[in-house]
Amino acid sequence: MGLWHNALTNCVNGGLTIFRRAGILLAATSLVLLAGAALSRSVLPTGVAITPDAAPAIPIIAPPVPQMPTIAQALQSGVLIVVSKASQRMEVFKDGTPWLDTAVSTGRRGHGTPAGVFPILEKQRFHRSNIYSNAPMPFMQRLTYGGIAIHAGHLPGYPASHGCIRVAYDVARSLFGLTRVRATTVVVLNEAVQSDEQARILALAVQPQDHAAPIRLAQAPVQISPPPRIIPVAMPEVQPATGTAQTIQLVAALSSQDAEARWNGLINQHAELARFDKTVVPVVVASRRYFRLRASGPGAFATCSRLKSAGVDCFKVLS
Repeated sequence: MGLWHNALTNCVNGGLTIFRRAGILLAATSLVLLAGAALSRSVLPTGVAITPDAAPAIPIIAPPVPQMPTIAQALQSGVLIVVSKASQRMEVFKDGTPWLDTAVSTGRRGHGTPAGVFPILEKQRFHRSNIYSNAPMPFMQRLTYGGIAIHAGHLPGYPASHGCIRVAYDVARSLFGLTRVRATTVVVLNEAVQSDEQARILALAVQPQDHAAPIRLAQAPVQISPPPRIIPVAMPEVQPATGTAQTIQLVAALSSQDAEARWNGLINQHAELARFDKTVVPVVVASRRYFRLRASGPGAFATCSRLKSAGVDCFKVLS
């Protein structure tokens, strides 16, 4: 009888212990749930309730765009890549010296390669397209965030890509090793190019406002403001320069009238050019006539350096 009594007592006590622990766990869980509910209804010091609907939206921030040298700077010290869509050719300059002349295949009809001036945004040795069926893009060098890049691919002898600039595999590999993100400028032209000298002239003729901005992932709305009021300002008297005469080249235009118009525009923006002697020199390159706009006078080289800092393409004429 004593053994049965002891067993029954232990069973009851054990059951009570289990129920007590379950009750404690249930109470703790209830406290956690109540605290969470209270927190969801709590109010910040600013008076904004913390609710799922009030969660702040995370803005999409476009990747930073690396700075690139101007066309003249890339020719002087860096890498300049000139692509002619009309000729399906690429001319590459390293520190001003022709480095490569090769065939390309640009965008076909409906997928045209944009013309303009681009930086190298990103480089990947092994890359696959996230737009066109995971297509391989070896030695990819991105020009825009919209998917335009230089990479190795098939060259049928005519425009055949979805907008990218295809080159031969060996060329893509060599070019990948040559370029640097902040020391490379790529110029894509609509005009035909027959020689490296013509590529150089046409590239230098591209104006800063023609530079194509890379496509960003997100852009702020465009705010249209009324045109600024133009107030006439008296121009300071320009003093003649002193020292040894020097010559710089500013533009290679397709007509003398265009060269004169460019000169007038530069004078309006940079009054110091007025003290130099302006000349327009006609030249023929690959059976095509160009008109080189030059300025000569003492201190022209120093002026050219200041113009470059302001984003104006120019270079020294040493002979």
